[in-house]
Amino acid sequence: MGERESFGSRLGFILVSAGCAIGIGNVWRFPYITGKYGGAVFVLFYLIFLVILGWPIMTMEFAVGRGSQKSAGASHPILAGKNGSKWKWFSIFALIGNYMLMMYYTTVSGWMLSYVYEMVRGSFTHLKSGQATHMFQDMLADPKRLIFWMLVATALGLITVFRGLQNGVEKITKPMMIALLVLMVILTVRSLTLPGASAGLKFYLLPDWNRAVKAGILEALYAAMGQAFFTLSVGMGSIAIFGSYIGKDKALPGEARTVILLDTFVAIMAGLIIFPSCFAYGVSPDSGPSLIFVTLPEVFTRMSAGRLWGTMFFIFMCFASLSTVIAVFENIIAITMDAFGWTRKKAVMINAIGLVVLSIPCPLGFNLLSNIHPLGAGTTILDFEDFIVSSNILPIGSIIYVLFCTRKFGWGFDNFIKETNTGSGMKFSYKLKGYLTYIVPIFILVILVFGYIQMFFK
Repeated sequence: MGERESFGSRLGFILVSAGCAIGIGNVWRFPYITGKYGGAVFVLFYLIFLVILGWPIMTMEFAVGRGSQKSAGASHPILAGKNGSKWKWFSIFALIGNYMLMMYYTTVSGWMLSYVYEMVRGSFTHLKSGQATHMFQDMLADPKRLIFWMLVATALGLITVFRGLQNGVEKITKPMMIALLVLMVILTVRSLTLPGASAGLKFYLLPDWNRAVKAGILEALYAAMGQAFFTLSVGMGSIAIFGSYIGKDKALPGEARTVILLDTFVAIMAGLIIFPSCFAYGVSPDSGPSLIFVTLPEVFTRMSAGRLWGTMFFIFMCFASLSTVIAVFENIIAITMDAFGWTRKKAVMINAIGLVVLSIPCPLGFNLLSNIHPLGAGTTILDFEDFIVSSNILPIGSIIYVLFCTRKFGWGFDNFIKETNTGSGMKFSYKLKGYLTYIVPIFILVILVFGYIQMFFK
C-alpha cells in the first residue's frame, strides 16, 4: 500500500474539511428557517447547538481518524483493540451512507453546473414572471440533460480523487474554497447595496420573538438543533478521513472549531445574499430547490448586470456542492482502499462504476420514474435517498461515533480524550465525560425521532 498520504498544509486540511461540511443546505435551507423562526432568535439557538452538539461530534470524528490513521473502512477495529472484531461492520455502514449521499448529491450538483451554463449563455435574460418555474420543470423533465450533468459532476469528483490527496483533493479544493469565500463576499456586498435591501436585512438578523413564538419555540429549538447537526455532515466518516491525513501538532477541538466557524460563516453570508436581494425586488424567499432555481433567477433578471451576478452565484453554488462531492468521494475511495487493500487507481475505477450506476435512478425519478413515490404522494427517489441519509444514517452514525469514543466496548473515553488533546491549542476538559457520554446521545436521539415524526406524522 505504501506510505499513507497526508495534507501538504494545515490550511489545506481546514479548507477541505470545511468543503465537506459546507454544502447546498447552507444556502437553500439555513436562510429560510432563520427568517421563519425569528431571525437572530434562531441564529442564537443555532450557535448554541453548534457548540454543545456539532462541535463534540466533529471532534470525535477527527480523533477517530487521526488516532487510527485510517478511514472508516478500518479505523474502528484498530482503535477498539480486543473488541476490534465487533466493529468491522461499521465500514459497510459508512460505505453505504456515503454511497447513498452521492446517489442524489451528484444529481443536485449537476443542476448547479447546468444553471451556470444557462446563465453564461443568457437563457435567463429578460425572464418574465413565472418563466423560471417552467425552466426548472423543463430541466427536471429531461432525463438526458439531468443524466449528462450528473455524469459531469461525478467525473469532476472522480478525476480529482484519482490524482491523490495532495495533487488532487487538496490542490483542487483549496483554491475552490478560497474562490467560494471571495465570491460570497462580493455577492453579499452587491446584495446589501441594493435599494430596499435593509428590509430584508432586518427580517433576517433582527431578533423577533413574536415570529419565533408564532412558529413555536419548541419547533424553533428542534430546527436549530437539526440544522446545527446536519450542516456538518458528521456520522459516516466523511470528516474522520481528513483527520487520518494530519499530524499531531494541533489539538483537535481547535481544528474542529475552525471548520465549524467557516461553515457558519458561509451559512450566515448566504442569508445576507438572499434576503436583501429578495426584499429589494419584492420576491418571497422560499426554502429548498425553488429558492435556488426559481426565486433567485427571477431576482437576477431584475437586477442590473443580473447575468453577471447570476453566473457568479451559481459558480459559488457549484463550488459549495462540488467540494462536498470531492470530499465524500475521497472518503469512499479511502474506505475501499483500507477495507480491501486496493490501490487508489483500482478503488477509483471500481467505485466509478458503482457510483454512476447507482446514481441514475435519482435523475430519472423526476421524469421516466416519476410514478414512483417512495415516501407517499408527491415524493421522489431523491426525497427517499435524502431521508435515508439525513434522518437515519447521519444520526445513527453519530450515535455510534459517540458511543465508540466514550464506552469501554469501543475506544474508550480515556483514549479518546488523550488523542483529542494531543498537540497545541484548545483542548477538551476531562470533566466533559458525563456530558459527552450521556447527554450528547440523547440530543441525537431527539433528532432521529423528530425526523420520523416530521416525515410520517405531519
